Amino acid sequence: MKNAKAISAFHALAQESRLDVFRLLIENSEEGLAAGQISEILDIPPTTMSFHLSQLRNSGLVNSEKKGRSVIYSINMKKVKKLSKFMTGKDLEKNDSLDTKYSK
Repeated sequence: MKNAKAISAFHALAQESRLDVFRLLIENSEEGLAAGQISEILDIPPTTMSFHLSQLRNSGLVNSEKKGRSVIYSINMKKVKKLSKFMTGKDLEKNDSLDTKYSK
């Protein structure tokens, strides 16, 4: 991973609401969540949530998939693992904490 891509990812997470979204999506990494669900759970207006989800998606940390009338957002684990390796110089093992539910 190049510095610019890591900076983009950290920039996306350097805002409280986006960090909350990221953590929520890690907790729900297997199934992902619809934008409306995320907005409701975090009590953030839908238009504001749309902006934050766009920033996370553009950074590559979050994937989005259209399902019916909803857009489902989920963590891009491949990108998260690359970012972790960039920071630590080590690969995340299959059983590391990011492959399981996020613990607060």
